[in-house]
Amino acid sequence: MTLYRQLVAFTLVLFLVLFTGTWIARLQTTRAFLGAQLESHAQDTATFLGLSISQQIQDLKKDLPVAETMIGAVFDRGYYRVVKLVDIRQRVLVERELEVKIENVPDWFIRMFPLETPEAGANVMAGWMQAGTLLVKSHPGFAYRTLWQDALRMAWWFAACGAFVLIFGAVGLRLLLRPLVRVEQQAEALCRKEYRLQERIPRTKELRRVVEVMNRMTRKVKEMFQEQAALAEEIRKESYSDAVTGLGNRRYFAGQVEAQLQGRVSDARGVLLLVQIRNLEMVNREMGMAAGDALLQRAATMIREAAEAHGQAVLARLTGADFGLYLPDTPGWVAETLSSGITDRLSGLFTEGVAPEGDVGRVGAATHETTVSLGRLLSEADLALRTAARSGPNAWHARAVARENAGTPQGEQQWKLALEQALEANRIRLFAQTVASTKDRQQKLHLELFSRIVQEDGALINAGIFLPFAEHLDLVAKLDRQVLELVGRLDAARLGVTWVAVNLSPSSLRDEGFHQWVGSFLDQLPKACPRIIFEFPEFGAVRHLDLVQEFRGRAESRGHAIGLDHYGRGFSNLGYLQALRPEYVKIDRAYTAELKDERGDSRFFISSLSGVAHSIDIAVIAEGVETEGQLEILEGLPVDGIQGYLIDTPKPLEEA
Repeated sequence: MTLYRQLVAFTLVLFLVLFTGTWIARLQTTRAFLGAQLESHAQDTATFLGLSISQQIQDLKKDLPVAETMIGAVFDRGYYRVVKLVDIRQRVLVERELEVKIENVPDWFIRMFPLETPEAGANVMAGWMQAGTLLVKSHPGFAYRTLWQDALRMAWWFAACGAFVLIFGAVGLRLLLRPLVRVEQQAEALCRKEYRLQERIPRTKELRRVVEVMNRMTRKVKEMFQEQAALAEEIRKESYSDAVTGLGNRRYFAGQVEAQLQGRVSDARGVLLLVQIRNLEMVNREMGMAAGDALLQRAATMIREAAEAHGQAVLARLTGADFGLYLPDTPGWVAETLSSGITDRLSGLFTEGVAPEGDVGRVGAATHETTVSLGRLLSEADLALRTAARSGPNAWHARAVARENAGTPQGEQQWKLALEQALEANRIRLFAQTVASTKDRQQKLHLELFSRIVQEDGALINAGIFLPFAEHLDLVAKLDRQVLELVGRLDAARLGVTWVAVNLSPSSLRDEGFHQWVGSFLDQLPKACPRIIFEFPEFGAVRHLDLVQEFRGRAESRGHAIGLDHYGRGFSNLGYLQALRPEYVKIDRAYTAELKDERGDSRFFISSLSGVAHSIDIAVIAEGVETEGQLEILEGLPVDGIQGYLIDTPKPLEEA
């Protein structure tokens, strides 16, 4: 029971006790008064009648008819229970008696408040001698009716007062307790890691103290979260970012690209660009370090802007004047468009006055259509860069590491045709990989589902290959819809898990038709279907934060959830977690790959990221776990789940 109801009930109980006590005390007083009235009435009648009879008789026996007539006259006119005349030997000479019948008064009331009817007497004289005694008892009926009516009037009066107290007292209590309601809401928000402060401070001294203490505690918890997030960001910046440009450093670039290259069984493709800014040393020497930093910062901005149109890119400053850019799951023909766009943008730095001459930079690109090492890619890109240097100002050159696979679509139009045909024919196949508990590998947390496109010849294309084209060609919403339709046919009992994770593109959320469809889809899911965790890449979730946050509300209201993939890959402020509140985050495999000993930076970084997530009740899962050494280190970190080839390899859903 709430405090408000308890106070209302307590007030009503007190009022009832007060009413009962007052009611009984008032009735007892009234009863005593009426008893005295009955006694006085009887005594007055006895005295008057005895005196009257004494004046009319000389001998009681001879004049008995006279006495009887006078007694009858008084008895008939008054309200008496008994009037009788007895002689000196107590023999009844005349007696008039009326049966006690009390109308309109409940029997229980009469039993609860009995009225005594005392007998009053007066002597009857015959001359100077006592002839007898006259005895009178008043009838209690009128007194009972008076007492009952008084009780009813008091009850109605107290009922009206009770209703008034109940209505206005309840309203008053609600107003007085409103600060406590806000404190309750503030505490519930704090449990959800939402930091609300009460601006209105109550005037009541005790309530004011409670509100002030809650506000101080909320501020303190918020500061703790911000400090923890700031510490994690500081560790990440010191270890993986370049202080001048804000991009990743060489270590970040190597870790991310190697994770992309090693995380594929087949069909690995991508584009790596080396961008070199010319005359940086001359700018530093002749114009100062500040001018050199400005040149690097403007160049970094232009490279980032050029790469944004091609999805999530790994961008870093490798050395003094060299930048590295890697686009995973990207066909080779993108290298030409991107390289040309970067050199065109860089040439504008001379016009801005940031670069000392028109030849600002050059680009060397290396493309690959199969698994290749980072060292090989860098070598090929460096050769392409040297070729571009000999080609003229602001030049670029691209080299292919391996011959393209003839079984995979190559050009944009080929991809469009292949995707449309696959979607039209519903040639989508699901693969599954287990996500297990860190403490017990046999405990399945959920299954992550991956989509594959089946080509006409039966070959499979990974989502990492076709997804960038689906987004570029505005087919990703239709693709996500078909994947979810397949998920809606699954049986949780047969899968052996309650939850399945499905990758969802943030771009689909911009499609209003998809929004309406997915709401109807979730409402109509069979009970046997597993609950769905919609996974979004961190980069995409941050860019579409409002859309993903709105979608989370819709999903959670229907019993589902969202998760974040590649957590830690970007350099976003970790404060976005507080607004997004996913079910879990997955540490990017680049950090897992660096787990080689207990003292590595990656270990401390994973620990910090996990601490930030856990502080707002978000679970943490490590991706790319492939060795027992990595698992041993992760078991000592605040990581809830693990995923990788050490635990399970992706397999067709039928086998799962």
